[in-house]
Amino acid sequence: MNAIRAEFVKLLTTKMWWILAIVLFVYVAFTATILSFAFSTGMAAADPTAPQIPADALPPIVYSIAHSIGYVFPLLLGTLAVTGEFRHQTLTPTFLATPRRGRVLAAKLVVMALFGALYGVIAVIAAVGPGAAILSIEGVTGLDDSDIWLMFPRVVLAMALWAIIGVGVGALIPNQVAAIVVVLAFTQFVEPILRTVAGVVDWAAQIGQYLPGAAGDTLAGASIFTAMGMATGDTVPLEWWHGGLLLLAYALVATIVGYLVSWRRDVT
Repeated sequence: MNAIRAEFVKLLTTKMWWILAIVLFVYVAFTATILSFAFSTGMAAADPTAPQIPADALPPIVYSIAHSIGYVFPLLLGTLAVTGEFRHQTLTPTFLATPRRGRVLAAKLVVMALFGALYGVIAVIAAVGPGAAILSIEGVTGLDDSDIWLMFPRVVLAMALWAIIGVGVGALIPNQVAAIVVVLAFTQFVEPILRTVAGVVDWAAQIGQYLPGAAGDTLAGASIFTAMGMATGDTVPLEWWHGGLLLLAYALVATIVGYLVSWRRDVT
């Protein structure tokens, strides 16, 4: 408990966590507004002959934006929480106070998971607020659907797991600049390209659904990628709990490898 309290103090005394939370809210709210308008009234007005997404399929797509584009923020938070300690050498007094390094890492995982869940709640509110307001024009907010309400806690769970993955990435790549570059490059460029290829190449479709972002979208239950046919091609999609177990496996592997590679080394 002392180690957990220490991790809370470390995080709450910096601006990093709330700056990322504000950017997350604005980014998700803006994207949900644009997509809900484009997929409903805006698209129909622009080209009435264009193929339209069924109205009842719009709410899960719009609300899942909370994870589809928001997962990078808890991932960054977890990564920065670890690499910042290496960069500023605050691990030295931490390990002197708590020599059992596994206990320190476990405390950091607990705190980051809680803040990842908090980011999940923020992202859901940001997506549902403007999304439901615009979709109400079509009369299909989906908020009377129990499946939609079940999606929200799954998004929160996915975001918590992403924060844990971030801790593992930070432990694996202690250099802060390198870790940030790797996270942004993979989440914003590499995986979207791979998932796009998986949607059009038959042999790659089966592999694409096992990518980390795809696993998170599967856990959430919906995604803009699946709506546009860019996630798994013609393959049978995984169940939501499959995605949860897969994302958990990524979190465990990243954390264990990070612990073995750098966490046990000398830090000064």
